[in-house]
Amino acid sequence: METIKNYLDNMFANLAKNAETIKLKNDLLLNMEEKYNELKNDGKSENEAIGIVISEFGNIEELMEELGIEEKRGPVLQTITKEDADNFIAAKKQEGGLVGIGVFLCIIGVAMLIFLTALTDEGIIGQGLSSDFTDMFGIIALFIMIVPAVGLFIYAGMKLEKYKYLREGFDISLQVRTMIEQKQNAFSPTYMVSVIMGVCLCVLSPVAIFVASAFGDSASNYGVVVLLLMVAMAVFLFIYFGNIKESFSILLKKTHHYSKVQTKNFKIIGVVAAIVWPLAICGFLISGLVFHLWYINWIVFPITGILFGMFSAVYGITQGRSDS
Repeated sequence: METIKNYLDNMFANLAKNAETIKLKNDLLLNMEEKYNELKNDGKSENEAIGIVISEFGNIEELMEELGIEEKRGPVLQTITKEDADNFIAAKKQEGGLVGIGVFLCIIGVAMLIFLTALTDEGIIGQGLSSDFTDMFGIIALFIMIVPAVGLFIYAGMKLEKYKYLREGFDISLQVRTMIEQKQNAFSPTYMVSVIMGVCLCVLSPVAIFVASAFGDSASNYGVVVLLLMVAMAVFLFIYFGNIKESFSILLKKTHHYSKVQTKNFKIIGVVAAIVWPLAICGFLISGLVFHLWYINWIVFPITGILFGMFSAVYGITQGRSDS
């Protein structure tokens, strides 16, 4: 079998590495493997089977001419080595950690705002100070969390800049592909556990409000803080481990290149997120600072999250159908 793979590598060595030639190469390998196994089952020796397989499939020029594929058609695709794959997986893992921490800090910032507002409303802190001044405690805490979070987002994006070529397409050897599949299979149980833990945290988070409400209406704000803490931990799990899983998916695309349609979908969803979430934060701050609705305006975030999740899912499904 290794001889057949080497033979194909030599056949395609001088051809442009684009989507068509890569597909042709993989289709040929699959057909040659099937023929080789069939001949071996019929009692042929390894050398006989290899010789028959190579002779039956002809030369690459004839195949390309028959299929109407131009030799230099399309852009040249970069070949992913084992080192490239390992570095990309490590970079995606690091990006997941940075973005996860950034989102965690943003949610914790909101929790701190609600927590400090509750303390000032009950007179535990800020006694003798005007309400306009004490309202600033929570706002300051929020921005103290958001500022480093934004820095983490920017840094995480810069870390992956050098892997932008994956969106245009790439070639990957069978050996490297097998290595990635092994890593993906080994990671699957960890990813499953992280998803289960994240979902459980989200499902159990409202319990904090119900428990806190039992101690009085004023205590419900502290329940919201605990809810946000649990959601923040769940979101971190989803982002961190989801990013690792995504790194395997990107490298193991069935079409051997990062889907341009999927990239377009991600950009559209990203633009919507860049508009919706700042509007949600503005609504949250205005309702709190102007109308003093801190006790209830936190609900804007789970509502926005649910609606945005629905939009992302529906948009992805509809686009997938329209392009299929």
